Amino acid sequence: MQGLLIAGRYRLVDSIGSGGMGRVWRAHDEVLHRSVAIKELTAALYVSDSDQAVLLARTRAEARAAARINHSAVVTVHDVLEHDGRPWIVMELVEGSSLADTVKERDRVEPQEAARIGLWVLRALRAAHAAGVLHRDVKPGNVLLGRDNRVLLTDFGIAQIEGDSTITRTGEVVGSVDYLAPERVRGHDPGPASDLWALGATLYTAVEGRSPFRRTSPLSTMQAVVEDEAAEPRYAGPLGPVITALLRKDPEDRPDAAAAEQMLAEAAEGRRPGAAQAFVPTRNVASHPPEHIEYGSATGAPYGTDPATPPLTGPTVPTPAVPPARPPRRRLRTLALVVVVAALAGGAAAVALQQWGTGRHNDGATVTTPDPTDSATATPTATPSVTPTEDATLPADWQTVNDPLGFTLSLPKDWKRQVYGMEGDLKQVDYTPDGGLHFVRVSIDGSPDFADPFQHQQDLEQQLQRLVDYERVTMKENTYRDRQGALWEYTWTALKKDPPYVPGPRHAIEETYIGRNGAEYAIYMSSPAADWATTSRQFTWVLQSWQPPEG
Repeated sequence: MQGLLIAGRYRLVDSIGSGGMGRVWRAHDEVLHRSVAIKELTAALYVSDSDQAVLLARTRAEARAAARINHSAVVTVHDVLEHDGRPWIVMELVEGSSLADTVKERDRVEPQEAARIGLWVLRALRAAHAAGVLHRDVKPGNVLLGRDNRVLLTDFGIAQIEGDSTITRTGEVVGSVDYLAPERVRGHDPGPASDLWALGATLYTAVEGRSPFRRTSPLSTMQAVVEDEAAEPRYAGPLGPVITALLRKDPEDRPDAAAAEQMLAEAAEGRRPGAAQAFVPTRNVASHPPEHIEYGSATGAPYGTDPATPPLTGPTVPTPAVPPARPPRRRLRTLALVVVVAALAGGAAAVALQQWGTGRHNDGATVTTPDPTDSATATPTATPSVTPTEDATLPADWQTVNDPLGFTLSLPKDWKRQVYGMEGDLKQVDYTPDGGLHFVRVSIDGSPDFADPFQHQQDLEQQLQRLVDYERVTMKENTYRDRQGALWEYTWTALKKDPPYVPGPRHAIEETYIGRNGAEYAIYMSSPAADWATTSRQFTWVLQSWQPPEG
């Protein structure tokens, strides 16, 4: 699309950012001869007509919400236009990077600088709230750091305007689950305090280099938001008590915007805000180790343990001076077919995760019938633990699938595409003939946390130890597509509460490798154990036919 002229005026120059909902382009305004940023709503290409209407409405609401806010720390919206049946938002171009990119590059931000950033974000939020607008998606990726030292808040795409209830359906919670306030997870109406919670989580990520509540799945992350206290910040310095104050579970216990602004101003000067201590609660010290016990699957297995077991608690004591050791950051790559979306507290409304396109069939994939002679001499480049007895030639009734994400592979003709999740650089899609009883999942991670796929699989396996009857069949380093890879096969027993699985033994296998472009590719298959002979042969053929996206 580079070089495309939009609305006869804006010439696309290059892509400068992307996420699950859209892509941002640097463009040239050929009328005013200036550089601008244009947001393309790519999500609209892959969703149903009804969901597309909601996305379009949200995009228009983004422009309307931002236009109501007059503040130097809010990205200016210049225009909204229609092209290719979709709205595009023309915005002020900010030369620089996001806070998320800065944290990724540096590991963390110094406390005083983080406080300065937080101060400007808070001022933008105060201006938005004064205009009757809630942002509802404050996170590091939406905080821009200009080369001119400016801090700007962007992406009001899911903002809620006071008095406008037409965009969000009842009971739906939208936004990045890492930064959802507890009241939003519980299904309560958000308020300004919810944006302040998200600011606190954003500042925690900035100084610590990791999200305070991210776990191995969206469900366990939301569970942590509601039930767990964030680990004591280790690198926050004078900003620590401010973050703690903003992350109080009850919105009534959080400081208001004026108090938070004063505390951030003091922290930006290197002073520990005295007023923040009033918001720091005492903590319950558990009689078990401080690490959070994960109940979700990370790699295709169901939720095999009961998270309803009450936690062990001990006496109330003052906050310890030395924070406990924290586990390493882990990616959100999950190969479980379905994330169970349920109320996390008694009487709470169900939460609908913002994963556009989930459950749609054949959403954009194209298929072609292969010529069996084309693959007659091909051989698989990775060997699963069960070697098929048939010839390695692809079956005649399989077809080549050209996925919208750019990869190709061959599958039986009746397998349908379902989008599992698109979150920044992490993209996951399924193909299944029966709604998930049997399925293959492709995961593409453009910025993996592990450079070694074998180490990544070892890390993920640690999160599966609580599955019923979990047993490793094999895990070994290998070479796939002439690249460093790892093969992992395992079994477990699915329970009745683990939809869409039929209760009983299941089997899974995964090939993971790092592409030449630095992206991590994971190809995963799972089925009932009784069908494993067939599934294993299919896995060999899938690996044989797989071609990653170009570039």
